[in-house]
Amino acid sequence: MLFKNVVGQQETKLHLVEMVNQNRLSHALLFLGKEGSGALPLAIAFANYISLNPAGAKKAEVSAGASLFGEEPAKAAVVPSTSDEADAWMQQQPAYSKASGLIHPDIHFSYPAIPKKSGDKPVSTDYISEWREFVKQTPYGNAFDWLQFIGAENKQGNITAEECNEIIRKLSLKSFESEYKVLVMWMPEYLGKEGNKLLKLIEEPPPNTLFVLVAENEEQILATILSRCQLVKIPLPDANDISHALITDYNVAPDTARQIAGIAEGNFRDALQLTQHAEEDWQALLRDWLNATLKGGPVAQVKWIDDVSKLGREKQKQFLRYFNHLLEQSIRIRVMGADKIQLAEKEKDFAQRLNKIASVSQQQVMIEELDKAAYYIERNANGKMLFHALTIKLYHIIQDKALILVD
Repeated sequence: MLFKNVVGQQETKLHLVEMVNQNRLSHALLFLGKEGSGALPLAIAFANYISLNPAGAKKAEVSAGASLFGEEPAKAAVVPSTSDEADAWMQQQPAYSKASGLIHPDIHFSYPAIPKKSGDKPVSTDYISEWREFVKQTPYGNAFDWLQFIGAENKQGNITAEECNEIIRKLSLKSFESEYKVLVMWMPEYLGKEGNKLLKLIEEPPPNTLFVLVAENEEQILATILSRCQLVKIPLPDANDISHALITDYNVAPDTARQIAGIAEGNFRDALQLTQHAEEDWQALLRDWLNATLKGGPVAQVKWIDDVSKLGREKQKQFLRYFNHLLEQSIRIRVMGADKIQLAEKEKDFAQRLNKIASVSQQQVMIEELDKAAYYIERNANGKMLFHALTIKLYHIIQDKALILVD
């Protein structure tokens, strides 16, 4: 994993490289970023950079000139000053293939696990092969994705007391190749009171030992551990970074990439999921819904509800998010003007039409209702009942300003 594999985050990448170069590393760091921010791949790239020992470059001797015996003068080592230079530096190191394959002996990983059979006390290494595959395939995945990847179904993952003992054992050993030993703990929110076993190790670690915790929710982390970590906030990537990544790395058409980036709102995991349904014409589906709601009557509404109920939960959620996205853009157009909003022309035209059928207060109520509906869909609400109720609510919100939406 290299810094360039992380979408956006240029300022954060530079900050991390400077922390190493200026020897400002704390013994415990907390990478705090919302789902889809890229906190995990960024932490792994950082751990690789530490373990491949860029500090060695700074210690290289620099000769002022040729020696008395005619040898060539030693060349000054170039210390990386940007994330791109850090990537190039890492790729030149002999141990890079180990780090990129997640098999470097001095980089350890800890993450939620489940018992493989009844009575087991799971530790992370039980799933190390699955972990390597998961990170390679889904670096932006969340805890739910991981637990489904290892077949947890309805089981609750945990970072157990046995895992804490294993961490203490691993970090008490001498490093094999690197100057540093690094532990990357993903989702410390799954660490219960047994995490207090790690307090002494985190507070007074062995020399050149670094903890990198990667979390989404600060409030769910043990306060005793949180207080011992230096916080590194990972912001969500902006829409331009997401659309650029979709275009260059996933061959998404530019207009579609911009639309997906707007809907995803900084969550690159969601953006990748949206690309799987990029061929869906959400705008046509929304137009049919509003026409059926406002002008079509009960027969048209029932037909539309029957069609949308067959889409499946994931597509239904994405459709609601798309509607929300257009409503938000409609409000922005009111405030900032259409010329200052970057949208595809068809979307911009549709957003302006939405402004004709609903005021800002009505749009805000609609956004709240759509959010509630998406929440209920995630919890297995009946699709037909949900969209029937939502159709009635939308009618009553905007009934006095009905307008047929046409191409």
